[in-house]
Amino acid sequence: MTGAPGTRQRYAVIVVGSGISGLFVALEARRLGPVLVLTKGSIDDCNTRWAQGGIAAAVGPLDSPEQHLADTIAAGAGLVDEEAARILCFEAPARIRDLVRYGVSFDSLGGEVALGREAAHSRARVLHAGGDQTGAAIETALSAAAMDPAITILDHTLVTRLAVEEGEARGVEAVHLQTGEREWYEGDAIVLGTGGAGQLFSHTTNPEVATGDGVALAFDAGAEIADIEFYQFHPTALRVPGLPTFLISEAVRGEGAVLRNLAGEAFMQRYHPLADLAPRDVVSRAIVREMRREGSDHVFLDCTGLKSVDLAARFPAIFAHCMEAGIDMRVDPIPVAPAAHYLMGGVRTDTWGRTTIPRLYACGECACTGVHGANRLASNSLMETVVFGKRVVEHLAAGGGGAATATPDRIPFPAPSTAAPSHRELQAMMWECAGIERDGPGLERGLQTISGWPARQPGACTRGAFERQQMTTVAALMLTAALRRTESRGGHYRSDYPERDDAHWRRRQVFIRA
Repeated sequence: MTGAPGTRQRYAVIVVGSGISGLFVALEARRLGPVLVLTKGSIDDCNTRWAQGGIAAAVGPLDSPEQHLADTIAAGAGLVDEEAARILCFEAPARIRDLVRYGVSFDSLGGEVALGREAAHSRARVLHAGGDQTGAAIETALSAAAMDPAITILDHTLVTRLAVEEGEARGVEAVHLQTGEREWYEGDAIVLGTGGAGQLFSHTTNPEVATGDGVALAFDAGAEIADIEFYQFHPTALRVPGLPTFLISEAVRGEGAVLRNLAGEAFMQRYHPLADLAPRDVVSRAIVREMRREGSDHVFLDCTGLKSVDLAARFPAIFAHCMEAGIDMRVDPIPVAPAAHYLMGGVRTDTWGRTTIPRLYACGECACTGVHGANRLASNSLMETVVFGKRVVEHLAAGGGGAATATPDRIPFPAPSTAAPSHRELQAMMWECAGIERDGPGLERGLQTISGWPARQPGACTRGAFERQQMTTVAALMLTAALRRTESRGGHYRSDYPERDDAHWRRRQVFIRA
């Protein structure tokens, strides 16, 4: 059911966010009692809908959870939490069955599920639906299933504060954006499923809602934030003047497409033995270097050699979007450049989705389970949402209680007292100062820029003003963590410290509000 805020009511579970993590938790939790889903946009306004490539699970006859785990650990650059990653990889096949039960129809070939291969995977293990529309297919199926009397969905409802009383999360404060009405909602458990923070950057594959709200809400409430310096930039986003950024799935390279510079040279073999299927951080930096060398803002993704692949059928959304831009990917190379894509860090949780605040849980991109380490393995993100979303509900069904153990050496950090004057100014600053290649002076300049912005306005209730406050908090955390980490690892690259330093930095940074 859907509606608008009304009489104060208590729920078994309050879910903040309506992407795959939020809806999956809501569907699984409805057996525990009434569930409330709050989302600041419409129900389908989320990162999930834009996920093209697919969802990773070891379901093929030549694959195994052990090999999936090995690939996940290798991609994570020494910082993967192996217990969490083992849970992800071994529980993945069962979660695929759950999605099928909720109405997701994965693509098949010859009567068997079709499996694609993406960067840093040693096997073809990526399931997809509707070709390159996997996220949309999952979101559509879960949205339909969530039209249930046990689930109340309030869209255009912005959560502005987590209520923590006597050390426990007890509810949320929210404002209905269409009426301006404020409301308190009480819950036995609060689950954050708010997605990522791609809107921190001027070039991103993320939708407008991805402003890091869940991370900032949890930080303000006193939860721990971990690995916030690690941001993944997707190597291949459409770069055409005057057109918005559009993701060109890694699955295209998985089918055999080749990156070429303006001279037509296939360059990735110079940077990594896996060439075009190297880890995303390697490919993104290689593209940046080729662009810098040639004085260009793009390279080309060449699909013209894929004669055995029906590109229009395999990648219908990408094919149609490119055609609208005047590019026939069957005969024309696609101009691409990296764009901000995925936040590896976030609200620190344990393997049951518990944060360090009792009764407050998090899952999906806003959470930091540790499975991604410093660099996410392609298509593990959608799987992470359902694996740990399931575990959140399993923990609640068993009685809940407790919290993630506090980190002994967590770093106190004062919330910024300023807020970005505009989204555009914040995005430009973060792209310049905390983008694909970082250095100490640039990171310090970013922090100085934040300190010079106007003072925060208490009680800001418009969506734009609230988002700028949340984005400023996440930006300050990211800049600080990146400045402290004097090495390069995974999605964090420092040109002034270009080497990985396991002796000093094979550890996570965890922040807590001072």
